[in-house]
Amino acid sequence: MSLAIHNARLLDPATGLDAFGALLIEGGVIREVSPEGAPPAETVVDAGGLCLAPGLVDLRVKTGEPGDEQKETLATASRSAVAGGITSFVVMPDTRPVVDDIALVRFIADRAEASASARIYPAGALTTGLRGEAMAEIGLMAEEGAVLFTNGDLPVANASLMKRAMAYAASRNATIMSRPDERALAGSGVMNAGALAARLGLSGIPVEAEWIGAMRDTALAEATGCTLILDQVSTPRTLEIAAAARARGAKVFTTAAAHSLFFNERDVGDYLTYCKVNPPFRDEDTRQGLIAALKRGEIDAIVSAHDPQPPEEKRLPFGEAAFGAAGLETVLPALLSLVHDGPLTLLDALAPVTCRPADMIGKPQGRLAKGAPADFILFDPGKPWLCEREHLRSRSTNSPFDGRRLQGRVLRTFVAGEQVFAHESLA
Repeated sequence: MSLAIHNARLLDPATGLDAFGALLIEGGVIREVSPEGAPPAETVVDAGGLCLAPGLVDLRVKTGEPGDEQKETLATASRSAVAGGITSFVVMPDTRPVVDDIALVRFIADRAEASASARIYPAGALTTGLRGEAMAEIGLMAEEGAVLFTNGDLPVANASLMKRAMAYAASRNATIMSRPDERALAGSGVMNAGALAARLGLSGIPVEAEWIGAMRDTALAEATGCTLILDQVSTPRTLEIAAAARARGAKVFTTAAAHSLFFNERDVGDYLTYCKVNPPFRDEDTRQGLIAALKRGEIDAIVSAHDPQPPEEKRLPFGEAAFGAAGLETVLPALLSLVHDGPLTLLDALAPVTCRPADMIGKPQGRLAKGAPADFILFDPGKPWLCEREHLRSRSTNSPFDGRRLQGRVLRTFVAGEQVFAHESLA
């Protein structure tokens, strides 16, 4: 069937389009982007002036499947994702067992196809078991559909092994995503190192740990020709390290977590474990520096860093609680807060969650273009709502946004031209 969405504010960061118009969808792809009236179609939907943008693309999502399904499954993660406007996401390999061979890559792809309402792409483990001791089957997993390779939250400490993995990945045109971190410095830290951590009596994670990790990984990427994504950058200086490597010809990209743009270290408040994440929320000057860098286009992609943790892992003393935050439904509102406050335009906010991450994994989504997959969202950028964790659709609801008043809500989500989410207000 053909579907036309008209009377919509079309937003396409890939082309700079920001104008009212219509979209024609047939066979799961976009057939026409029209700045005029609705093209002829079997079904016509009046968007009522809502914003119509490409579906969001998220490069970092954790689930518990396989092995820890009580935290999250592919099905529940995708349910939460489409409610937040995320139509494609990369799922991390740190499950039980670790996704470090072709059978598990195939399992993730098959389970996603059978149960998920979003497009899900598996990431393969960089080292076997994520132990950092031996390189995993990068080439075979890439052939099976793994879109990138990562050691998850654990940086590869052995620089020689990391160099060999990067050289092999480069020979297979594969992408490595690495958390820039020097664990000898980060140690057992639980929040941003500084005066506030000292007053709270908590061990800190210094920014130098990220900088040193970034300098090592970018140097190795430059030496090997590997495509590298620095994962969840939390300081402007790390972005400067990446930019310097790119200026010398290295293929280096960066991501930042949406919550790092919204919160600072003071949000830890009275030992609020929902705000215990890694990398930690930094100080306010650092947060503002990240926002300014995003405005300049220096952050390539914004990720949810969705890391579901059950209550028994969070309702502990701060030092003992698990790291991680549920984030699939709050990426867009976090970015829209920067639009409402002035630094970003809507196109600025959407680019790092649509066309840019799609390009980083070589996928055609993330744009309103003829022939592109018909993955798109209708959202109201001004709709106010209260984030209450019990109403989130993730199986684990450890959100630092709990109790926050936010502005901007996804009302409809489409994947391959099929509606996969409609907000209850439309019922």
